[in-house]
Amino acid sequence: MKDKDQIDLIKDFSNANGAPGFEQEVANLFINKTSSKSDTDIDGIFNSYASLKSNTGHRPVVQLDAHADAVGFIVQAVRPNGLLKFVALGGWIPTNIPAMKVRVRNKHGEYVTGVVATKPPHFMTDFEKKALPVISDMSIDIGSLSREETINEFEIDTGCPIVPDVECEYNPKNKMFFGKDFDNRLGAAALVNMIDNLDSLPLSVDVVAALSTQEEVGLRGVHATTRKINTDLGIVFEGCPCDDTFYPDWLAQTGLKRGPMLRDMDTSFIANPIFENFADAIANEYQIPHTRSVRTGGGVNGAVVEYYEGAPTIVVGIPVRYEHTAYNWANLEDFQNAVKLVTKIIEKMDMVTIKSFRGQTH
Repeated sequence: MKDKDQIDLIKDFSNANGAPGFEQEVANLFINKTSSKSDTDIDGIFNSYASLKSNTGHRPVVQLDAHADAVGFIVQAVRPNGLLKFVALGGWIPTNIPAMKVRVRNKHGEYVTGVVATKPPHFMTDFEKKALPVISDMSIDIGSLSREETINEFEIDTGCPIVPDVECEYNPKNKMFFGKDFDNRLGAAALVNMIDNLDSLPLSVDVVAALSTQEEVGLRGVHATTRKINTDLGIVFEGCPCDDTFYPDWLAQTGLKRGPMLRDMDTSFIANPIFENFADAIANEYQIPHTRSVRTGGGVNGAVVEYYEGAPTIVVGIPVRYEHTAYNWANLEDFQNAVKLVTKIIEKMDMVTIKSFRGQTH
């Protein structure tokens, strides 16, 4: 896939709307991008699947995973003055939310512009100016003047999803993207790129790419995808948070232009160490820049992939600055190196290699 195609792909996925539980737009984009080279399907919670047309049904199955959703919000109720009381979907920090421009999807699927309302400083007490914001006290203003107008004219009420309103930009001078939802639309784009790469390669495994849903609210969709695929080996693409802007260099384990991150552990997941070292060796063999990380927070779909049938699993992270905010940075070469690494891994995969990750000594 050419640079321009990858850039357009990442932009398309970043600009798509897909709060947890409302991933239809992202799922359909994924199906449209993969259907020429794979057999595709979408299930009842909007997980989307792309199975290589060259799959035989008689070889070990590699599940490629990424998640379609990104942190967002949902309307809880409409206030008497027409403003929206909302609840977070996923892990937001309250200080990152006020004054954010958003899009609210109404009952007909149309998106309405809004803003997270803030009291002007002219009317704030000294205590209010110093106090930390609380999500339950916040509202979204869509330009309505009454509850009746919001419900009857804008057709927005309880249960309508809300996403940040940000257009993805790309700077060719430093190959940097600026946009929303890179956690994990970079992973979604990587799955499409992988289907394109693997379509023409002679493989010893079957490959199914599954773009799962509701990861940000508890790793939910991947429970269904892994059961359906009956996975023998798992590789998870994830948009992983950079720590290079606030940790010293010796401790920073994820940074822009440092290549993909192989995650050894987080609070939900410990990588299969034999498979992890195999991936590390492949990266070194092909001179693919990369890092390893041990995290004391976070959780990933890889945890669930491991649960079923004990499939050896690794997580390949694509570095993202300022995850779980409306505004993210990412780098094209980090994306490309993540795809290159996973392509090389799958090229070398067969039943004997997969069995070696089980650590049997006899």
